[in-house]
Amino acid sequence: MEKARRIQNMGSAIFNEMEELKKKVEQRGVEVINLGVGSPDRPPAQHIIEAMHKALDNLDNYRYPLVGQLALRQAVANWYKNRFRVELDPADEVLVLMGSQDGLAHIAMAYINPGDIALIPDPGYPIYAASIVLAEGEIYPMPLLAKNDFLPDLQAIPQDVARQAKLLWVNYPNNPVAASANRQFFAELVNFAREYDIVVCHDIAYCELAFDGFEPVSFLEAPGAKEVGIEFYSLSKTYNMAGCRIGFAVGNAGVLEALNRIKTNIDYGVFNVVQKAGIAALEGPQDCVRENAEYYRRRRDVLVDGLAGLGWEVPRPNASMFVWAPLPKGYNCSCREFALKMLHSTGVLVIPGTAFGKMGEGYLRIALVRDEPVLQEAVRRIGEFLRSGEQA
Repeated sequence: MEKARRIQNMGSAIFNEMEELKKKVEQRGVEVINLGVGSPDRPPAQHIIEAMHKALDNLDNYRYPLVGQLALRQAVANWYKNRFRVELDPADEVLVLMGSQDGLAHIAMAYINPGDIALIPDPGYPIYAASIVLAEGEIYPMPLLAKNDFLPDLQAIPQDVARQAKLLWVNYPNNPVAASANRQFFAELVNFAREYDIVVCHDIAYCELAFDGFEPVSFLEAPGAKEVGIEFYSLSKTYNMAGCRIGFAVGNAGVLEALNRIKTNIDYGVFNVVQKAGIAALEGPQDCVRENAEYYRRRRDVLVDGLAGLGWEVPRPNASMFVWAPLPKGYNCSCREFALKMLHSTGVLVIPGTAFGKMGEGYLRIALVRDEPVLQEAVRRIGEFLRSGEQA
């Protein structure tokens, strides 16, 4: 039974490898501190949970939902207007998804034919590349470099490649590099997409995990953005609803219609009970959002300051739930070798940068998904590892 070529080109080898090594470390009696997967470790606010409890008692909510409830799409539109001053028509500029990854995984099927080119950030969240592989398209990587503030250099993309490209992915605040973009970059992106007739897909899942007074901006704030693209947002990180699987795409009505056509052929929509929870999240008290961001800020400071005390200087991100850490000075091994050795020696699990693309070499992604005392313990263990002089 020969498997399709498309899945042979898909890989999550390093994630599987880290998981297997984690099990072996645990078998030695070591408690692993998992800072790998970016899964929120805190529960949703009580008013969101109560909305689900109430919706569970409504027997009408167990039917096929088919399309996103108008009340939820209106809540999304209101939230965008309040947060970004972006006007959206809930009828055709908002599409409810089973988490933003649902849309990110399927949008390529609506636009990419075998051999078509898509512009993908490197390093980048793996689903961007995986979606193109599934659609049998061709990936043209856009390097994200520290010297460019981890923004893609649009002018460095060859004109013949740009003319052939059909989709372009960006993600700010970014996973994994924890960088942010400003309105000027998004304005340049709109002009680039308009010139080359490219659909922009912006992933803004981490926009509410921002610190020190910083407020991330939406791609749709740029003049003309709705003419060339859409934006994906998730309730997973902002409201700690990762397991609920609810998000949405907003923006260009034609692009959303194409994505919705794919969606209506493969699923029946988001469970109505979860949609009710989404309405409660967006329309209810927002204290939980600010509290959530403050938790991550404190965790960021514990980790970054703790590593600095060890002589390991790591950039302090102004948003996201990750730290993008260059390897400590004196280590000339690959980031994969360093991460494997550190897990084996300390029980602290982080993800090597190459899990997100070739340009991730020399970096580690560290997720801020454990409480402060656990992060302090992780720093202590890492300190012992660094002082031991072990070379990965």
